[in-house]
Amino acid sequence: MDTRRALLIDAFTTTPLEGNAAGLVPDADGLTHQQMQTIATELGASETAFLSASTTADRRIRYFTPTQEIELCGHATVASHAFLHQEGHIETGLHSLETNTGQIDIEIGEDDTVWMSQHDPEVRVIDADLGRFATALGVPRATLVDVGADIPVARADTGLAWLMVPVNFLEHIGNADPEMSAIKTLSDEYDVAGVYTFTFDTVETASTLHARAFAPATGVPEDPVTGTASGACGAYLREINAFADALPEEMRFEQGHFLSRDGLVRVEIGDSVRVGGAATISLDGSIRVPTGESDDIIEAWVYTR
Repeated sequence: MDTRRALLIDAFTTTPLEGNAAGLVPDADGLTHQQMQTIATELGASETAFLSASTTADRRIRYFTPTQEIELCGHATVASHAFLHQEGHIETGLHSLETNTGQIDIEIGEDDTVWMSQHDPEVRVIDADLGRFATALGVPRATLVDVGADIPVARADTGLAWLMVPVNFLEHIGNADPEMSAIKTLSDEYDVAGVYTFTFDTVETASTLHARAFAPATGVPEDPVTGTASGACGAYLREINAFADALPEEMRFEQGHFLSRDGLVRVEIGDSVRVGGAATISLDGSIRVPTGESDDIIEAWVYTR
């Protein structure tokens, strides 16, 4: 029986059981695709990261939701590199990471923030039926119309594509009652991971915006705090927003409050786009992986925290 170390790490927070939980298998060398998928399903986090050796970068990473592999994941990247730094495997400074979307740079800051570079942005404004989007999100149509003239619905991609849907006030974000089948249909139609809806009406005065992310097409009905969508939103605001010139070089995106998983993503929009955050280990143990034909996990956790 093959036994691997496995963890749950809460990203974009310094408080355990807040932010966004990512599964992590720090030594995934030799695991098959099906074994990784089965482990991710067993751990049940929105995404689980698997680290292995790379011939082109410092290390290789793959990401699995409970139902499928995805190309890129911000919070699992931040979580995995915060773990490597905390364990003394990597130092402050730049590191390279091989992903399914190509190689990206990771920087560990002097304050221990993990910064993840984003790919060159692709932003496309959509001539959207706001009534349809409002129905999918479960919000009044007027909440989208109020802001749509200046900041329209768009498809934004900095490595993983999302639909950007601005809403006028925080109360409507909080009261959203999304129809997941409709969100999935939109996701499939526009070839995106999900819908990222946001407002400049925030809980914390220091925050730039408040967001929620719905991704049923990837097996994640609602993601608590979303790094890839935050990076895409930063690029979107820089490229299409009427007041883009007034945006600070670093923005603060809050998310997760309506799931009691408060988190904060730092977004830089200088010459390139990158996202950053903290992370903390909430669960550390081991997982036993069958080596035969069975995909069942025999014994999931040996708790050490």
